[in-house]
Amino acid sequence: MIKRTDKLYPVGELPEPGVLPERMYAWTLRTENLGEPKNAFREEIVPVPEPARNEVIVANLCASVNYNGVWAALGKPKNVVAGNGSYSDKKEDFHICGSEASGIVYAVGEDVKSVKVGDRVTVSGGQFDPDCPVVRSGADPVNSPTYRVWGYEANWGGYAQFCKAMEMQCHKIPDTMSDEEASAFASAGVVAYRMLTHWEGNRIKKGDVVLIYGGTGGIGSIAIEITKELGGIPVAVVSSDERGELCKKLGAAGYVNRKKFSHWGTPPDYTSPEQQKKWLSEATKFRMAVYRAAGKKQAPAIVIEHPGADTIPTSLLVCANNGMVVLCGATSSYWASIDLRFLWIGQKRIQGCHSGSEEDFIRYMDFMSEHGIKQPIGHVYSWSELPEAHQAAYEDRAFHGKSVIRICSRKEEKT
Repeated sequence: MIKRTDKLYPVGELPEPGVLPERMYAWTLRTENLGEPKNAFREEIVPVPEPARNEVIVANLCASVNYNGVWAALGKPKNVVAGNGSYSDKKEDFHICGSEASGIVYAVGEDVKSVKVGDRVTVSGGQFDPDCPVVRSGADPVNSPTYRVWGYEANWGGYAQFCKAMEMQCHKIPDTMSDEEASAFASAGVVAYRMLTHWEGNRIKKGDVVLIYGGTGGIGSIAIEITKELGGIPVAVVSSDERGELCKKLGAAGYVNRKKFSHWGTPPDYTSPEQQKKWLSEATKFRMAVYRAAGKKQAPAIVIEHPGADTIPTSLLVCANNGMVVLCGATSSYWASIDLRFLWIGQKRIQGCHSGSEEDFIRYMDFMSEHGIKQPIGHVYSWSELPEAHQAAYEDRAFHGKSVIRICSRKEEKT
């Protein structure tokens, strides 16, 4: 039986574990407010939900900023508010984003066994129906038609005093991991680790060059560390020399400043011999810059991609024969054109990577522990700064790791 109180707690204060308020503060999105993040996110008071049989209510301490919060605020490429209620929840006219969080378990459904009230946990973003035939057959849960990203497609994410998650998302964390780190490593680290190790035939090997776009961002910064620990040679692509030097401090062999090149995207008439020659000339200069940054004339065996339309034509060109361009997002645009000749003649692979499975999460947790890896944290924002945190991501002002929202502090941290 869950104890309830009608007291509304200020942000930063919590009741004793096991007691749930009827209401809470949350940063919400509503269809009529969608647009730039600084205006789309609105603070309001909403009900604290009840957990279903396999669900957990967590008091959020920190939540990290992911680019899907920007997409959700913009309402593009889809309106997640309109899709609210698609995953067994009651339909609401508000949506709470936040696909990663750390916190304290406050209530559990009757079938929950792996965590209990009072446990300190990290909440990862992948949800799926365990009874789905795809999952029951032993296939990758990410391929299940029920797979969705919590705090983006599914409601009740981390940008509130309390979140509602499935048991599978909640993992106890060691005391040595800070609340900020615990809220920020799952999506970036698990995805980067999966991109580098998941696909047979294109798993990273010692001495492989790995080209990493957005080297100071959430995925890029941890991909540099993981690549180096796995014996690879990380080369970062960044938008300034300042960011490039940060990447070298993280372990990159070198970097390429993309602002020194003008060929991004695809020419309007690529089939024109003159346009094609011009584009190839500039893209080849970029490839030579990658060689110099790597310290050897060796094409990248793996390209970590997430800008999408602006970069993927170049990524396919510079990738090694039999190599892989692995894509986990498309921040510039998801509609892209490529020269297919580079694909089939070089026998290269373009591979999609969407989040990760619980198996990926556990493997990455073990890897972090074994190698002492920590997710780089950039700026820690206060609760009131949440819209600005997303606006900074939207305007590419956020760099040097993951941005984090501090929602509440544990009592032992305050003393």
